[in-house]
Amino acid sequence: MTDAVVRIGLVGYGFGGRYFHAPLIASAPGCALVGVVTRSPDRRAEIAHDHPDVAVYDSVDGLVAAGVDAVTVCTPAATHTALTEELLCRGLPVVCDKPFALDAQAARHTVELAEGEGVLLSPYQNRRWDSDLLTIRGLLDVGSLGEVRRFESAFERWAPQPQPPAAGGGLLRDFGSHLVDQALHLFGPVRRLYAETHEVGPESEDDFLVLLQHASGVHTELSGAWRQSAPRPRFRLSGSEGTFVVTAPMDGQEDALVAGRTPSSEGADWGREPQRAWGTLHRGTGSEVVPSERGRWDQFYKQFAGAVRGRRPVPVDPWDAVATAAVLDAARRSAAEGRSVDVPTTSR
Repeated sequence: MTDAVVRIGLVGYGFGGRYFHAPLIASAPGCALVGVVTRSPDRRAEIAHDHPDVAVYDSVDGLVAAGVDAVTVCTPAATHTALTEELLCRGLPVVCDKPFALDAQAARHTVELAEGEGVLLSPYQNRRWDSDLLTIRGLLDVGSLGEVRRFESAFERWAPQPQPPAAGGGLLRDFGSHLVDQALHLFGPVRRLYAETHEVGPESEDDFLVLLQHASGVHTELSGAWRQSAPRPRFRLSGSEGTFVVTAPMDGQEDALVAGRTPSSEGADWGREPQRAWGTLHRGTGSEVVPSERGRWDQFYKQFAGAVRGRRPVPVDPWDAVATAAVLDAARRSAAEGRSVDVPTTSR
């Protein structure tokens, strides 16, 4: 165990690297962003503006040679597996952005490699710390809804571009990685599912619907849409005693980061949602607004640093990424075959 600052390097400085990783690493207690790998002149200019004291490298070799304690991989989806495994073989703890891998077989191989090498590995599932999801977790913990029967969760937005960028590996893998992870995190393994997608290219879609049957008995409905003028509620959670609905389209931490606000600049106000974004708990003919829990994306790298120091587990178990990938594989198969399918188990 050590109290030394964890020196973290970042591979990739696209939208995710610039807004979802760099400012959170730089703001996290016990962490330091010490280098970024990118060859793009535009990205280099952005880094010089955003983090003028951070070194920029042309290659992973340069970053590793400079001396880092851990690396975050935030590059196009198709490169995640190779880069993550290369870094693990070099003995470096890794955070890998979503989608963790393009299929469950690749995800399993990477996780088993990390275990064999004895190196820390954590998928980046920041949306486990969304304000609205933490609020749902709190309602479940105190039994406010009674016996939970149905969970509806949607990532639907209107995007100016006609199709999702290819770098995400398709909307099902991109949005779906978060939606499936949240559902598994709340309600456990999935036994069977049915899916429909609107294809816009080979293994690429701009709209999907996935119906999950959890082993716990909960039924989950997940939807994602790239160009939806009238999005569904972000969440609707129904139980025997009530229903909780969040109509606000998305947790506000992403917008805050894009606007240049960070946990360092906001302090105790980071992750607080305005009242208009709070959800409503309905019971029969009555209802009450439920104050949102504070969103805590700022916790991920703090916890990861603690894991690197040997004080706590990684923030997200890498086997959870294998389970998510297995559900997404099954969803793609279901959509292609037009029928419901079983989801294989993904135990160690």
